[in-house]
Amino acid sequence: MIPIHSDAPTLDVPAPPHDIQHYMRAGTLQFQAPPPLSIYVHLPWCLKKCPYCDFNSHEMRAADLPEQAYINALMADLEAALPLIWGRSVQTVFIGGGTPSLFSPQAIDQLVSGIRARVKLAANAEITLEANPGTFEKDRFRAFKAAGVTRLSVGVQSFNDDFLHTLGRVHNRAQALDALEEAATVFDAFNLDLMYALPGQTLDQLRTDVTTALSFAPPHLSIYHLTIEPNTFFAKYPPPSVDDDLAADMLDLLTERTGEAGMVRYEVSAYARPGKACQHNMNYWQFGDYLGIGAGAHSKLSFAHHVVRQVRLRDPARYMAQAVAGACIAQEHEVKRTELPFEFMLNALRLAGGFDSGLFSERTGMPISAIQTGLDQALAQGLLLQEGHHVQPSARGFDFLNNLQSLFLPKSA
Repeated sequence: MIPIHSDAPTLDVPAPPHDIQHYMRAGTLQFQAPPPLSIYVHLPWCLKKCPYCDFNSHEMRAADLPEQAYINALMADLEAALPLIWGRSVQTVFIGGGTPSLFSPQAIDQLVSGIRARVKLAANAEITLEANPGTFEKDRFRAFKAAGVTRLSVGVQSFNDDFLHTLGRVHNRAQALDALEEAATVFDAFNLDLMYALPGQTLDQLRTDVTTALSFAPPHLSIYHLTIEPNTFFAKYPPPSVDDDLAADMLDLLTERTGEAGMVRYEVSAYARPGKACQHNMNYWQFGDYLGIGAGAHSKLSFAHHVVRQVRLRDPARYMAQAVAGACIAQEHEVKRTELPFEFMLNALRLAGGFDSGLFSERTGMPISAIQTGLDQALAQGLLLQEGHHVQPSARGFDFLNNLQSLFLPKSA
């Protein structure tokens, strides 16, 4: 998933609000219609901060969560943002964290109902909730579905107790198995998160993890290479790393085993059965719009002639106080015309299936000529395939995605 709630430093003071006419003024971009719209909701608390995590998360016991105050802040935040999305239909909602499953089913029901009451939510909207495998959260799964959640994303990471300990996870193998059994029983759509290239991990150990994961017939798998992010415990105290050749063998194993199970690697870090791709994440990769509410959440919103990004205040207490006061945006800026081509390609090229060239103009408000030089270079280097108006990464382009994406960097970069 793209980093929409990262711990990257931001100025944690409110930015002055703009009148809606500011966003509707004339500009050089020309959008014929707004892109699809999603809502991301950030619930920033967890039982324990994982050493690899760079998200805006804060340790707190479930019994101490300021549920009602935070839900009130989220609704105030959403109401203040309504003029920016007025009349637009919301296709997906993603409730992420932190550990959102620490919130009570009653609070999640209030959150989902509050969103439905304030925006035009599509009838078949995908509503995802991130959950941890602990027994405490598992017992809530059925109630979350009753609250309106349609899709659960379970952060397993590994089924090996030693690796779970290394990763600082608060659950064990037995709890992960119990949680997935419950998720598979309760939800038609659910995701399972796995990590690979863990410190000291062998190919056989990964094979065991993948076999266990696939035994639950998950519709969707998100599989991430362990990376060391700045401002994390692992950045200060790096664990032993897996060499590149072994990591490549691990990725080959993952793609082979998921393929045998009827899953397709449709995105760099995601595998799914037919028709089970995560619609919320697809909207990111296809450069759709998203409104982010909650502490540290990011937004990307398109207007007739401008694309705007926002960041909410990161500190939860400060966010709650300022959201109720109608001033919880810490940063806001317009994406420069020169940066839009790269931003689009950075996302769209993550999809194995690529995109139709017309989508570029629809989502950036710019002509396809803005990326033609990069397309020509990528085709010449064998990093892209093109058939008619359809463009997609080649197998080599998918393997060397950073090289492919870099061809679309702004000339001044």
